[in-house]
Formats: sequence, C-alpha cells, structure tokens
Amino acid sequence: MAPPKKPLAQLGPTARYLRLNPGSAKKKQAYDTAYHATPARRKYRAELDKERRARARAGQVLTGKDVSHTEGGGTTLEDSSANRARNRGKK
Repeated sequence: MAPPKKPLAQLGPTARYLRLNPGSAKKKQAYDTAYHATPARRKYRAELDKERRARARAGQVLTGKDVSHTEGGGTTLEDSSANRARNRGKK
C-alpha cells in the first residue's frame, strides 16, 4: 500500500505545482518515462547495476548504499541519501 500523501504545505514548489495540475503531472511522467528509456540512460543504469552485483558477489555490504558515478568517470559506494540528494536544485 502506498504511503499517505503529504499535505500541500509540506511539498516543494514543483511537487505542489504537479499536485495541483494533473495534466502537467501526466506530461512530466510521459517525458520521464521516455527519457529513462533512451539507450544512454539504459546503458548508465546497466553499468551501475553490473557494478553493484559485482560488489555484492565480492561480499561487500550494500545496505543503505548506492553505487554512483564519480566526476572522474569511476564508480564508488555512497550513502543513498547523499547520492539522491545531489543536484536537486535545493539550497
């Protein structure tokens, strides 16, 4: 079961806009679906998935961690909240 929705006052500006404008939310969902289906995004995800499987086989504990790309092009284990918070546009 899905968690209950947050009250409007607790949402950020984009989430609030999309909650109040279902047509825009639908358009954004369609865009996101198409974007994440592109060959470049699929390759990006596949690289991270492959690295995560390799680290799990090597016995590393992955709970609460994401494998993320570094600026240099490599990969590293990183706390999932830190990885997902990066480049969100919040101050």
